[in-house]
Amino acid sequence: MTIYPNLILDALRHVNHPATGKNIVESGIVEDDIRIEGMKVSFSLKLRSNDPLAKSLVKASETAILTYVGPDVEIKGNIAVKSPEQPQREQEEPLRGVRCKIAISSGKGGVGKSTVTSNLAISLSKLGYKVGVLDADIFGPSIPKMLGIEDGVPYANEAGLIMPIERYGIKILSIGFFVNTDTAIVWRGAMASGAIKQLLTEADWGELDFLLIDLPPGTSDIHLTVVQTIRLDGAIVVSTPQQVALADAVRGIDMFQNDKINVPVLGLIENMAWFTPKELPENRYYIFGKEGVSNLAQERGIALLGRIPLVQGICEGGDNGTPVSMTDTITASAFDNVAKKSIFAELLKGK
Repeated sequence: MTIYPNLILDALRHVNHPATGKNIVESGIVEDDIRIEGMKVSFSLKLRSNDPLAKSLVKASETAILTYVGPDVEIKGNIAVKSPEQPQREQEEPLRGVRCKIAISSGKGGVGKSTVTSNLAISLSKLGYKVGVLDADIFGPSIPKMLGIEDGVPYANEAGLIMPIERYGIKILSIGFFVNTDTAIVWRGAMASGAIKQLLTEADWGELDFLLIDLPPGTSDIHLTVVQTIRLDGAIVVSTPQQVALADAVRGIDMFQNDKINVPVLGLIENMAWFTPKELPENRYYIFGKEGVSNLAQERGIALLGRIPLVQGICEGGDNGTPVSMTDTITASAFDNVAKKSIFAELLKGK
């Protein structure tokens, strides 16, 4: 079997870059350095070294060559990634069209932070605000599923910027659009931070009143990357009334109030404040404790923005991609009441 460069290029035309939808040959990603020595083939892909998709594109290229050229081609381990030389240009302020940037945080996982983020975004949008959501929870991106856009594929505009996907009147970007969410994301801290930085600085968010950034639980490199890349206007901390969750919420508050971070904590949201059965809408069962977040807010002198009840519909909505804020329910009213808090209108003053 004789292998020619055109055979390699034809095979690589079956590999598309998820951010642009174009194949890597037409996109100029395949370098003009294909070398063929018998059955051994080597070449380079022109990608940024911190591109979170670099490894998956290398693997897809190997698979394409083995499939369309021949299974005996020696290609594995022979595809290099070269970073293109970037021309020096004046550094632009990230997110120039975004008036207010708010981090949504939680001290621990499982308190419904992403549920709060997606539903609060919709409630703000219902009031006429232009809203975006960045799912920065690298290792557990759940916003696409909650908003019913798991199959979404963002594309790049003529300037090479990623265009967020629009749903329910809000703009959304998530690392979940670019990776296989059925498998674990095993990235080192620098790689995860690089991916978030790209979504912040290389996306066309347009004009927004609010960008809600759904952070991973706890404190990590991702949090530092966000505060070092953009200037946050504030943070909202989500917790359940449970004592173990409150202890972690305190650490989350302290992180934002640290002198090196210095991000204002706009308020707390008590999620799963009580359980109300669908059949008994007037009943309240405090299964995680009562008013724990309310007490913490009072102790810390921080505003309590709202208390969100736990009802069956909120779980069902998150699973089927129909957020509860789109319904006529007591939970939707709770999120709407949070969105109506004066803090949001005050943030926009002078912006």
